[in-house]
Amino acid sequence: MAHRLTRPQSQIEAEELRERTSAMGGTPICDVCDREMAQVCGTVRSVSLRPRADHVPALVVDLDDGSRSMRLVWLGRRKIAGIAPGTYLKATGRVAMKGGVPTIFNPSYELKAR
Repeated sequence: MAHRLTRPQSQIEAEELRERTSAMGGTPICDVCDREMAQVCGTVRSVSLRPRADHVPALVVDLDDGSRSMRLVWLGRRKIAGIAPGTYLKATGRVAMKGGVPTIFNPSYELKAR
């Protein structure tokens, strides 16, 4: 108990996220490999809309599982109902390393209850 009280809140939250990810059968983001299929779980930290070439929108989500962050990108989408900061979701797709950040384009996903 004393050990838990002396750690920063962010470290406690990261540990809880890692435990929840493993309980749901997701691969920790720190363990995903480039060009491999992965199923990851985590909390949405941010949602942004980024324009791509030819004025094609891309919805970009930063997903955190406590071990590392990952970028999920839906091309041609401006928003997806239910996806907002704080939402917990499970995403599946092929990992691409873009600028050193693991990224999944157009992943299949499931919204999960807290």
